[in-house]
Amino acid sequence: MAARKPQGDETGYSNLGGSNATGSRAAEPVQTLAETVAERVREKVISGTLTPGSHLSEMVLCEELQVSRNTLREVFRILTKEGLLRYEANRGVFVSTPSMSTIIDIYRVRRFIECSALAQAHPRHPGTQRMRLAVDDAHRCREAGNWLGVGSADISFHSAIVELADSPRLSSFYAHISLELRLVFGLLQDPEFLHGPFIDQNGEILLELEAGRSGAAAEKLEAYLLRAERFILGAYARVAPSA
Repeated sequence: MAARKPQGDETGYSNLGGSNATGSRAAEPVQTLAETVAERVREKVISGTLTPGSHLSEMVLCEELQVSRNTLREVFRILTKEGLLRYEANRGVFVSTPSMSTIIDIYRVRRFIECSALAQAHPRHPGTQRMRLAVDDAHRCREAGNWLGVGSADISFHSAIVELADSPRLSSFYAHISLELRLVFGLLQDPEFLHGPFIDQNGEILLELEAGRSGAAAEKLEAYLLRAERFILGAYARVAPSA
């Protein structure tokens, strides 16, 4: 059977070489359809829609995402390479389940990146406003009983801290850490127990930064992350046999 010629919407490279493109636009990287769909799957992990150990049905996802099986399999390859998914022979594709060593490493990296970014931050940096928006969003979600929303707000808060470093590469790297962190959160199955103790602590860290005390904010953050790591490892140990 002759191979089907890829369509423009499946390669993501339709209309390349168009005469109306400006020099700046021509220099921009073009996302393939698979990369675009992979980002949508990542968003499902960040939102808590996809949890660790979830089986991914090709039929269901093809219909939901409106893509071919070939495109979806390329998405699976991308996300498996990133460690977000895992393939099991004769069983299919699953959302990865973090190990205890992964959790320890995530928090080691977080302390190194976040505390350094916060210690050198200026209180009027745009990232500070994004931290404020995340804190306010967490409070609204808590009042509404939306604890998955609280978890998303918490991730947004810490991503905003990394933005204080003004390093796009660092922010891109941290975006992957955030995905792994959401998988850790998804293991514990009780988001209120997980996130409740830390909402107000985020606010306290922010108040220090807004007052120009970035060093004190970084010290609070380091203590916070150490407590959070112990808290999560303890909770993980209780659910590990069934994870």
